[in-house]
Amino acid sequence: MPRNAERRTKLADAGLDVLATEGARGLTHRAVDAAAGLPAGTASNYFKTRDALLGALGERIFERLAPAEAALEPLAERELGIELAIDYVHYIVKRLLDRPELTLALFELRLEAARRPGLHEILSRTLRQGFDADVAFNANAGLPGGAEEIRLLHFAIDGLMLDQLTPGTGRPYDVEAITARLVRRLHAAD
Repeated sequence: MPRNAERRTKLADAGLDVLATEGARGLTHRAVDAAAGLPAGTASNYFKTRDALLGALGERIFERLAPAEAALEPLAERELGIELAIDYVHYIVKRLLDRPELTLALFELRLEAARRPGLHEILSRTLRQGFDADVAFNANAGLPGGAEEIRLLHFAIDGLMLDQLTPGTGRPYDVEAITARLVRRLHAAD
């Protein structure tokens, strides 16, 4: 397997761009090579199968969506409570909306994983690791709620992203206000 990490990352980033703009049907090794500006056959040297390519894209999405320490530091210094939890969720939503190509690519991957057992296994593992990391972060930060609240929050944010990035409800709404209401209502049941 080729070991040039920089080139592998370049290919994965190009693959995410193709996936977001062309969908899963447009994602081919050749399309990734072209988007990356690399010779034909390069992507298939790094990702032997379509599932391997798709799995690598799933992993790369989460690397690119990782929170910036500089943004988390001021939040970590604040007083614990529901307002802090709201601001953390606002930051998550902002990151997802600021990178719509990554969010759309993740939706594409999840849909493709429903039809591809190999990808299903790879992506499920990646999503479980992300969920576990979110639960651990929430607990370490001393934020309200546990695994069940994080799961519900994931469901709600996924729905919000789908509505924001695809034809949605047709009613304009304030994403920050909706996010704050969502967090308040979720924790009101505690």
